[in-house]
Amino acid sequence: MTEHVVTSVEVEIAAPAAFVWDVLTDYASYPQWNPYTVAVATTLAIGDPIDLTLPNPDGSPGTFVNREYIRVVDPPRHLRYDTGEEMPGIFAIRDQWITEAGPDSCSYHTTDAISGKYADTVMTMTGDWVKAGFDAVARALKVRAEELWAAR
Repeated sequence: MTEHVVTSVEVEIAAPAAFVWDVLTDYASYPQWNPYTVAVATTLAIGDPIDLTLPNPDGSPGTFVNREYIRVVDPPRHLRYDTGEEMPGIFAIRDQWITEAGPDSCSYHTTDAISGKYADTVMTMTGDWVKAGFDAVARALKVRAEELWAAR
């Protein structure tokens, strides 16, 4: 079985890890700042779905919903969800990491491990789009968290 891992840039954020966690999990505010995941619906309870609304990978107008399932909620450090049985032949595990660097600073990055029968095809078709989206989220989270932290 083939496995591919997409990793975002790691950004340094001038705000406390717990504050950044709150920004990251404030899904109602995603339309205001998140360029890749424009809406999210979830309870954040382990095992519950997380419905991620994403722009179309080909750049055409519109969005689609990708359903995954919450697996780890460890504030303010780690959030994990995966595709479960939603896509036969594909299994993806998304991890988002916030690492405390000091009382008022942290870093953030995200990864997606994609495996299964169709992993090579998925990566060929959407790997660059996922990487660009993850990098955009990391950079936008940095801007959003630092602006909100400075304004508090």
